[in-house]
Amino acid sequence: MTLARARITLRRGDITTDDTADAIVNAANSSLLGGGGVDGAIRRAAGPGLLAECRRLGGCDTGDAKITGAGRLRVRHVIHTVGPVWRGGDHGEAGLLASCYRRCVEVADEAGCAVLAFPAISCGVHGYPLERAADVAVRSLVEALDRHRDVREARFWLFSEPAYTAFHRPLEGVAPAG
Repeated sequence: MTLARARITLRRGDITTDDTADAIVNAANSSLLGGGGVDGAIRRAAGPGLLAECRRLGGCDTGDAKITGAGRLRVRHVIHTVGPVWRGGDHGEAGLLASCYRRCVEVADEAGCAVLAFPAISCGVHGYPLERAADVAVRSLVEALDRHRDVREARFWLFSEPAYTAFHRPLEGVAPAG
């Protein structure tokens, strides 16, 4: 693959503090009307305008992504994606999770977003195991970024050290920059 490791980066901390990305990806529920975890943090930081925009979208299917403005966040957009609930791994979870990452990059490219900030989609209340999710996420982003060259960087914002470690491992297999 032609993708350089520098196009996927890891950061530890609060995704809502990213002020250099063009869009933050929200791990949303299918109603797009609010939840806890990353979704709750993004909504609190963005303010009530985000909910008003989400109401007009009519929800979102698992594996898909939709875009809104970003309210009070310092980025231009929020891309909402609905990750799968972990049910043991034999119910299409990997394909749906991969679709989330691919669709976010596609939507970002269509909106002219070059830098995306991602959470660990489905790893919170949806229960997706970190190591498995990280493998799917990195593999899917390598593929999507290779197709959508105008999206220059996908950065993961990981809140815990175990999440950071889980997402670092599959990046070691991605070709280094140069």
